[in-house]
Amino acid sequence: MNSMKNVFASRWGIISVGAIIGILAPLLQKLGNPGNMGICVACFERDIAGALGFHRAEVVQYIRPEIIGFVIGSLIAAYSFKEFRPRLGSAPIVRFVLGVFAMIGALVFLGCPWRAMLRLAGGDGNAIFGLLGLIGGIWIGTLFLKGGYNLGRTQWTYASAGWLFSLFMVGLLALLVMFPPIKGEARNGVLFYSTKGPGSMYPPLWISLGVGTLLGFLAQRSRFCTMGAFRDLILFRQIHLLSGVVALIVFAFLTNLIFKQFHPGFSGQPVAHTIHIWNFLGMALAGLAFALAGGCPGRQLFMAGEGDGDAALFVMGMIVGAGFAHNFGLASSPKGVGPYGIPAVIIGFIVCLFIGFTMRRTYGEGV
Repeated sequence: MNSMKNVFASRWGIISVGAIIGILAPLLQKLGNPGNMGICVACFERDIAGALGFHRAEVVQYIRPEIIGFVIGSLIAAYSFKEFRPRLGSAPIVRFVLGVFAMIGALVFLGCPWRAMLRLAGGDGNAIFGLLGLIGGIWIGTLFLKGGYNLGRTQWTYASAGWLFSLFMVGLLALLVMFPPIKGEARNGVLFYSTKGPGSMYPPLWISLGVGTLLGFLAQRSRFCTMGAFRDLILFRQIHLLSGVVALIVFAFLTNLIFKQFHPGFSGQPVAHTIHIWNFLGMALAGLAFALAGGCPGRQLFMAGEGDGDAALFVMGMIVGAGFAHNFGLASSPKGVGPYGIPAVIIGFIVCLFIGFTMRRTYGEGV
């Protein structure tokens, strides 16, 4: 197992993981997931929020097994390689708030970093502005990191605490199995389901769960992180993680060509809008929140599977943020930005900048 660990930690290891994601994500789209959304952590967490009734946007409600698989796969990998480390206590409420605004920014753009890259690989030119915004937000975050920004140290906790988020995901899976979607029915038991729109589009449960588990395992081994890729490039001029991101885009593009899913252009792209300034600023807000929290939404799920309670709180913040976004008209749609999406992004920047400026070691050397 140690040799496998070294392989995944190598340059070719991270490239291989990026390539596998780049192949499997378009495959999931081919098998039923929405267009240019083979995998989107933000969108899928939003769908989970809808299935639980946190919002009532009828077109985005479904328990996405890929998210469950990410956590379970990471948990399996962490235990297999003796890296399960239950920990928490590093500014939990701050991480929750960052998760909320990360989700709001992502839903103004309509996608997480993974989906931005998959949209680009599918021909969606609007993703260019989202990726530029992501990089800009991360760049702002690196300025705070250089200035001493720090959320403090985590501390050891009980193994049972490290298990709780994984058990929550297992509970979601149990609900999905006990109360599966019924064709034409918007609700089955305790869960809400979309009968039309992106939430009604998905592959068979066990395929989605299997792919998610595999990717969770591989990403935990390789430390795959889109935010970390750009952060390391900006701060340290290192391209190790970035090579995995490039591989994801290249192999997703090639896979889309094979499946005839590459459709270049700006207008008429699936689950996307063409208001470029808010594509840029929405993802800039998300990128800043990811940088301040220490990981992209995928990486947060993988760390939660390793037993990181703070990462789990960030994820819960994103799920709650999805409820806010759709209940209060913050989320975008193919028609454009939601009625209150613009002020929400502005408020998000104010909050994130407040966190960045005030949580530096110069403000609390004893932290």
